[in-house]
Amino acid sequence: MTRRTGPETLRRAASPARLLTLAVLPALLPALFLSVLAVPGARAAESAPTVSLSKKEAGKGGEITVSGKGWRGEALLMLLICGQATPERGVIGGTNSCANGAGRAVTTDEKGAFSKRLPVAEPPEPCPCVVHVATVTGEQASADAAFTVAGHPTAELPRRTGGGKLAVLAATRLEGDSSLLTWFGAPPARRLVFTVGNLGPAPVEDPVFEIGTAHGVYAPQWEERQWRGTVAPGARARIALPVELSAGAHGDYQISLRYGKKVLAEQPWGVGRPWGVTLFWVLLCLVVPAAVFRIGMAVVDRIRPRTGGAHRTAGARPGPAVSKGLPRRTTPVARTARSAAAADADATTAVLPWFTPDSAPSENRPRPTTKGQA
Repeated sequence: MTRRTGPETLRRAASPARLLTLAVLPALLPALFLSVLAVPGARAAESAPTVSLSKKEAGKGGEITVSGKGWRGEALLMLLICGQATPERGVIGGTNSCANGAGRAVTTDEKGAFSKRLPVAEPPEPCPCVVHVATVTGEQASADAAFTVAGHPTAELPRRTGGGKLAVLAATRLEGDSSLLTWFGAPPARRLVFTVGNLGPAPVEDPVFEIGTAHGVYAPQWEERQWRGTVAPGARARIALPVELSAGAHGDYQISLRYGKKVLAEQPWGVGRPWGVTLFWVLLCLVVPAAVFRIGMAVVDRIRPRTGGAHRTAGARPGPAVSKGLPRRTTPVARTARSAAAADADATTAVLPWFTPDSAPSENRPRPTTKGQA
């Protein structure tokens, strides 16, 4: 008897394998799921920036080598020694707690690694201290490494205020006026005044705000401003933070207030043009050519040759050396007589007395007779 092979026979032969696969697949699904989750986590751990130090402790004036991996390629980083900070809590007081004068900048290579020497300096806040590394431009990233500054004071960290939550309760405003120097290009300065309230269950101590200034389509440039004080839960506080632009700034600016990662308020600011600078350049363009013209004319008048003639002989007096050897010129007799007569007439006129009303010539002169009075 011949055995037939067809679709039904194949399905019968494959049915045990299918059943085995269906039985094993539920057991493999958890392992596959865990492996899929583990890969992104491992990649994230590998890409997290890290910082390592050549020494864990050094005194002021020393030097350490800071190395890092996992940073963005060709990124500009800032290296600082900061006080009142730990790798777990970060820099509590912001960059105001760091030795900014001794900071260094470094650029990572294509693989995101770097190595840079950093001088040891005492931060303005007591230890515990860290070496703080953060990006300057682009996507924000930071990492801290514990470090001890030998001989620097040590104090406990302030209490955690993570339960506090600040919110702006009233509209912000800019206070202050421009001075006369601002009209000539001095940096415009104002105070950003606002009222905040603590909506959280814990107090907020010495909060660090960020002031951003944006001009036109450019992104805001952020600067840290710390306010000294405590905002109790459910309380409010009036805060004034200084805002200053660059010298010669003018146009429309946008002032932003940020706390943490949240922008609390924005305030426009229209800055007038420093017309004093324009006036200065206009006067400079008028005065300098006029002064150059006057100097040039004085130089030309001094170096040009003098021509002979009446112009030269008018102001020159012949000296005795010139006239000593010349023959004496005789004056004609008629001209001399006329000169003497003119001199006598002048002398006679000068000594004549004034006529009195009684002795005037008109009184002694006989009056002419008129017709009919003969």
